[in-house]
Amino acid sequence: MKKEEVEQIVFSSLRQIAPDTETMELSPSDHFRDTLGLDSFDFLQLMVLLDEKLKINIPEKDYGEITTLGFLVDYLAKKVGDE
Repeated sequence: MKKEEVEQIVFSSLRQIAPDTETMELSPSDHFRDTLGLDSFDFLQLMVLLDEKLKINIPEKDYGEITTLGFLVDYLAKKVGDE
């Protein structure tokens, strides 16, 4: 899976969790939780949704490292085998 495909899955997942957000305006360096106003429950829902859509496991210990949109996309791309 290409990085661009992972990014589109992240955007569609974010729209499911926070439907009123403008995800396409996010830049890779944006701290998406702050920018989109996601609380910890929203973030957890996002991680579970990404787990399901990408058929991967995002360990809870990694949640604290996932802060920017760019990091999340890179992290997921590596998990699904695209580097």
